[in-house]
Amino acid sequence: MKVRFLLDENLSPRLKLALRRYDDTIDVVRVGDKEAPSLGMSDSEVLCYLEISQRMLVTDNRSSMPGHIDEHRGRGGRHWGVAWIRPGSRLGQLAATLYLTWTASEAEEWRDQTLWIPF
Repeated sequence: MKVRFLLDENLSPRLKLALRRYDDTIDVVRVGDKEAPSLGMSDSEVLCYLEISQRMLVTDNRSSMPGHIDEHRGRGGRHWGVAWIRPGSRLGQLAATLYLTWTASEAEEWRDQTLWIPF
């Protein structure tokens, strides 16, 4: 199965557009989109959504999300990957890295894994 992405709400909506320029069939939604969690949803609820929807989270939330991931896993929850954005990353670099992740790997490879992007 191809990697499917959920972009955190604090990321620019332009990242979704930049990623789709590589290939418009990439399955990417952003928090706040009609088919994604609503804006302001708690991190815990987002993690439950990720598990059910089999999506990799793309986020720069390194303050609260790590603790919520630990709690989620402590309750037996799993996730389909978390891509942490390196501080100072440019939009084009992020889109290129996500595109590479989408083309060169399968979703199952990222189960409960994290990566820093860009590589």
